[in-house]
Amino acid sequence: MVRYALAIFTSAFLLFGVQPLAGRYALPWYGGTPAVWTACMLFFQAVLLAGYAYAHAVASRLRPRSQAFLHLGLLVVALGALVARASWTGSPLAPGDGWRPVDEHLPVLRLMRMLAATLGLPFFVLSTTGPLLQSWFARARPERSPYVLYALSNAGSLLALLGYPFLVEPWVGRSAQAWGWAAGFVLFVLCVLACARDLLRRAPAASPLESSAGALPEALSDAPIEAPRPGVGRTLTWLALSTCASVLLLATTNKLSQDVAAGPFLWVMPLAVYLVTFILAFSRESLYERTPYSVALIASVVLVTYAHKEGPALGLGWQVLFHASALFTGAMVCHGELYRRRPAPRYLSAFYLWVSVGGVAGGVFVNLVAPALFNTYWEHPLALAACCAVAFVGLMRRPKEETVVARTQRLLRGTLLVGVALHLPLLVVTDQERVRFAARNFFGVVRVLELSPNDPKQHQYALRHGAITHGWQYIRPERRSLPSAYYTPDSGLGLALTEQRRWRQAQGLPTGLHVGMLGLGVGNSAALLAAGDDVRFYEINPVIIDLARGRGGFFSTLTDTPARVEVVEGDARISLERELEQGSRKFDVLALDVFSSDAIPVHLLTREAVALYLQHLAPHGVLALHISNQHLDLVPISLAHARASGLAAALVTVDSQGDTVSSSWMLLSPEPEFFWGATFTGGRAHVRRLALRGEPAYVWTDERSSVLQALRPRAQGRAAADPNVIDAPAVARPSAP
Repeated sequence: MVRYALAIFTSAFLLFGVQPLAGRYALPWYGGTPAVWTACMLFFQAVLLAGYAYAHAVASRLRPRSQAFLHLGLLVVALGALVARASWTGSPLAPGDGWRPVDEHLPVLRLMRMLAATLGLPFFVLSTTGPLLQSWFARARPERSPYVLYALSNAGSLLALLGYPFLVEPWVGRSAQAWGWAAGFVLFVLCVLACARDLLRRAPAASPLESSAGALPEALSDAPIEAPRPGVGRTLTWLALSTCASVLLLATTNKLSQDVAAGPFLWVMPLAVYLVTFILAFSRESLYERTPYSVALIASVVLVTYAHKEGPALGLGWQVLFHASALFTGAMVCHGELYRRRPAPRYLSAFYLWVSVGGVAGGVFVNLVAPALFNTYWEHPLALAACCAVAFVGLMRRPKEETVVARTQRLLRGTLLVGVALHLPLLVVTDQERVRFAARNFFGVVRVLELSPNDPKQHQYALRHGAITHGWQYIRPERRSLPSAYYTPDSGLGLALTEQRRWRQAQGLPTGLHVGMLGLGVGNSAALLAAGDDVRFYEINPVIIDLARGRGGFFSTLTDTPARVEVVEGDARISLERELEQGSRKFDVLALDVFSSDAIPVHLLTREAVALYLQHLAPHGVLALHISNQHLDLVPISLAHARASGLAAALVTVDSQGDTVSSSWMLLSPEPEFFWGATFTGGRAHVRRLALRGEPAYVWTDERSSVLQALRPRAQGRAAADPNVIDAPAVARPSAP
């Protein structure tokens, strides 16, 4: 038993532990968008389906000796692939630079090809382990129940998922994770080898089908032994229920990731909840009761609707709790009904296969079908509505003996479910009457809203990415060129540009500035520029670029500005790395202003990214980091980078008022006296010159970074609450020019 237990536990741990690691490798190359994880999930689900199909075919068609030798040969090939990758690329899992996207055409398919090339074969082998080794154990020891192995598999999966964001990601670099995973794979191969020897020594030379029923978990053995083969209708029901749960899982993950940050911390929570529902529902039928879960589903949908209405203003903890409750109850309803419709034991391998097909179908729908059909995230409310429909159908199944009172209660609960489901479209139709343009692609949902049409002074078009406004432009001709939103003269970016002009004038230099902007929005920042300035925008989303250039006639800042404008399409960091090969851009001001909804792509704020930005600065250049965020405190991270690079830092915060939206900018300069100029001593902006008291508690790097480290309490003020953050000592103020 021990060898089988260790092999199955290790395989499940490795199977789920490698998923967030693979996502972390892919995230920086695809703009840090939440869709990276859902695309990875599609790949994992597809390979898992292939693994189940392989296990079903091998266990049902081959004799034990043939099974053992075939699978051992596959293990040797997979292990050889890992060794070859480690020899050629220096890492068993890291994709080489050749997989960097050269354009943004069909990113989902390119990402899946990359995953297939880097870890496809080892992942496939791991995915076959659970059902195949349970079959071997049942053949070798027919007197023992394999159910404990099923439980160990689930325990390994959960441990890997919950341990990654809390114990691995914050403290262990990606390279060390990859080598540790490869070492675990070697241990797994040795365990399977021991199991194969046991099978060859103990299993009778029986035909493959004689013992197939014995390989099933004990929890499933209460299904009728003698039953006809499931028909098409029953098979389609399995497919529909598993697809619904899969869509809800991926849609929930998308929703959470777009409003905070894409990363393992918010990836694994929904997956862990989903796995728990599968474990509970398939443990025993009594753990799923239709009425309690239907009532809980109604309450959860109400809470999710409230969270959607509040948006990012609602605390992260409440958002996670409300969405997790909806995912748990919805998936529990689907998986509970799925378990109640399980077939006789002899057909359960096909049953599991169709459940896996449903998981893949859900991934295909979220990644490929939904973006083509919908211009917003309709799949989330549709999945919740489908879960309500499943619960309603379950409630309407009349028991053999039922009182009038019980029947009335059941009808009332069903009516309430229908009412809740009908109101779910409110999750996406909010502000729909004001939407003048909407588009969806790999990088999220972009909408243009017309606001304040009855107030000529405030009449405007606003750009929203997810739940966050990313800039606006007034419609009246005399107000179209006004600086607004996060880019007013008093903002951190405005002060940096003004002080640079003042300094250049004092030095007798031309006042025209060379500016780099990572992130475009509607081009509001161009309103701060003057004749003689050159600005180079870096933007990954082609829809944003088209809107900023005038598509639809909503925005015209790029064409109205007197500065010379250039837009570079693609991930900003990759573009800057390529440009550095031809020489530094020598920006006087380089601004990081990249958001996906309210989430800042982590790979643009690591130590290596900041080092790249500094190489593109002019000798007197300034790096401006837009760190406004509802949930993350990015001040300590910015100061850690400043300390490592020997830069002075100033935090510039502005309150919302008139045309200004509350914002926080961290300015970094190699010259401490830069922040003591006249520009920084007046105006509405609050300027704090900051430094770290000691060594930083953590530093974000390409190898090691965790959103969990930057989460801040709901009540924390915008000035850093970290006791290690202090006001920088004063320097001798330069005399006025």
